[in-house]
Amino acid sequence: MKETRGHARAEAQAHAEVDERTDGQVFAATSFREPALSAASRAGPVNNLNDGSAWGLFAVLFASAGLGLGQSGIPVAVYPAVWGLGQLVTGALSDRWGRKHLITVGMMVRAASPAAVAVADSFTRWLVAGIGLGLGTAMVYPTLLAVVGDVAHPSRRARAVGVYRLWRDLGFAVGALLTGVPADLWGIRGAIWFVAALTAASGLVVAVRMYETHPPARR
Repeated sequence: MKETRGHARAEAQAHAEVDERTDGQVFAATSFREPALSAASRAGPVNNLNDGSAWGLFAVLFASAGLGLGQSGIPVAVYPAVWGLGQLVTGALSDRWGRKHLITVGMMVRAASPAAVAVADSFTRWLVAGIGLGLGTAMVYPTLLAVVGDVAHPSRRARAVGVYRLWRDLGFAVGALLTGVPADLWGIRGAIWFVAALTAASGLVVAVRMYETHPPARR
């Protein structure tokens, strides 16, 4: 592997802005102050919370509905398979079409898919919902990282990515609590509805707060 920091330094020289922000200022900007970065930092953990619910709650729901272990695993496995392959397409599309709308639509698809799981009662419908969840994740996952790369100054880009990943990966830990407690209170389907509503709310935050970070002039 070759050292890539020189590329960032060369890119930084083309920026009029001088990088003088401290680590604390980068954390505050990425987490709360900069509109696009803060919206990404809110969507990231909700995205991973959604993942956690799919891997945990869905399997319990399928098993409680009478599906065997092998059959229950198919909709859950289809989800990351579609997600992984779909990123090859959606990543390229975000370079051509832009970031914001792909993320917004992806979050709404991610909200609709758990809702479809909650109301469905057959293997076929759950399989379709799993495919939809994978497509939504493919739209969101690589594009959020691209937003951070678009906005963060080259000299502090790695720090901004680290802050974004902190929030995003906390979604797994927080998601375990935010899905487990509602599952105890409202049942498995109620918890899935809660995840769907939270994901839709996060999509609205992106729609309102995030601006297009990769406009046509930059493509």
